[in-house]
Amino acid sequence: MAIAEIPASGTVWLRRAAVPAGTLDDASSARLGVPREGYLHDADLRIENGVVTAVELAGSAPEGVDLAGGIVWPCFVDIHTHLDKCHVVRRTPNPDGTFFGALTATGADRAAFWTAEDITARMDFGLRCAYAHGVGAIRTHLDSFGEQAEISWGVFRAMRDAWEGRIALQAVALVTIDQYEGDFGDTLADIVERSSGILGAVTRLSGADHGSIEEIDGLLDRLFVQAHARGLDVDLHVDETDDLAAFTLPRIAAAVERNDFQGRVTCGHCCNLALQTEDVAQAAIEACARLGITIVTLPSANMYLQDRVAGRTPRWRGVTLAHELKRAGVAVAVATDNCRDAFVPYGDHDTLDSFRFTLRVSHLDHPYGDWGGSISRVPAATMGLSAIGAIGVGRPADLVLTRARSFDELVSRPQSDRVVLRAGRPIDTRLPDYAELDYLAKATPRATNGPSAA
Repeated sequence: MAIAEIPASGTVWLRRAAVPAGTLDDASSARLGVPREGYLHDADLRIENGVVTAVELAGSAPEGVDLAGGIVWPCFVDIHTHLDKCHVVRRTPNPDGTFFGALTATGADRAAFWTAEDITARMDFGLRCAYAHGVGAIRTHLDSFGEQAEISWGVFRAMRDAWEGRIALQAVALVTIDQYEGDFGDTLADIVERSSGILGAVTRLSGADHGSIEEIDGLLDRLFVQAHARGLDVDLHVDETDDLAAFTLPRIAAAVERNDFQGRVTCGHCCNLALQTEDVAQAAIEACARLGITIVTLPSANMYLQDRVAGRTPRWRGVTLAHELKRAGVAVAVATDNCRDAFVPYGDHDTLDSFRFTLRVSHLDHPYGDWGGSISRVPAATMGLSAIGAIGVGRPADLVLTRARSFDELVSRPQSDRVVLRAGRPIDTRLPDYAELDYLAKATPRATNGPSAA
């Protein structure tokens, strides 16, 4: 890949690019027609002064940089992360790999260590990883219990400003849903509004794993009323369990309809949807489709946590019904979730790696179709980002170039030799050294500070 041939300014053609279906804007997709093998468009892309100015059928360009059929993506959009939790796995590991173990360890780490300085350092490390991998936008959930809310949201606002122009950042308040019942719910909603954030919750109670919640409908109403009053979107952690009694997805849909909520609603995980009977699952899926609820599938976390019993091989995958949701017209996104913490001790803030993993786990193949949009156009639309997540004329030349010429090649190697273009120019894709974080294991605990969410 002769990237050295790309000039700092002026015009260059990227010839013989393979662009995944679902990653082009509508006009460019229509221009290129039916994708090869149902999932790849063969294209020549013209870049002028950092902007894509032409998307033509491959073979149209008279000269330029020959990508030899390598797959080209728009910069990735990671719609569900936890940048406040990341990179504490050596400091406070999960004792047994279970969901309850993750809750306990995270609560202990947050109570002992989460100062503004601690969160800032870890979040910056994570963002540098994501940027090097080609991520252009991230939505992070922030643990927002008690006094931690002001600390974490203050850090987020500063980081959003610092990373403007490189990674577009959004944040979601993460608490158990009962936290909206009292005065603190008003206080938290005010913080989120002041931060131009998103209102969120886990649909379980403080101190509980999951299980049925008799008062869930009233709590959901309270949350949606708060969001409506402030003009905020909503993003929820939903049914991250194999407990069928904790099936809150249809109750969320009912609350959206009951409150005539017009903002965007996103539901992450939705694990036990896969364990419901066909008729119950289908009714919930149809409700999500009718109401425009986006579902985010997060196999990296759910394959790690769900159905974990010591000395026993898990019996189910813990992932949601991606195919059935998409077939019904529901917007389905793929995201990374946690990174090197008690919920997931692995990862590198690499959205493409999560897509590769999800493709295998959830069988997003035979055919591949337009699943490429699940880490680009779909999450960008849900986040309201009109200039990010798609390739098209007039859009910034923020691209990720790989040598893989097909999805089987894409999945077979980690694409560590990818080239990331921002405004048409290659960036430095060297990753920060983990040694930067060695000091975390020696950090001095602070005073305790309450419980933790998922």
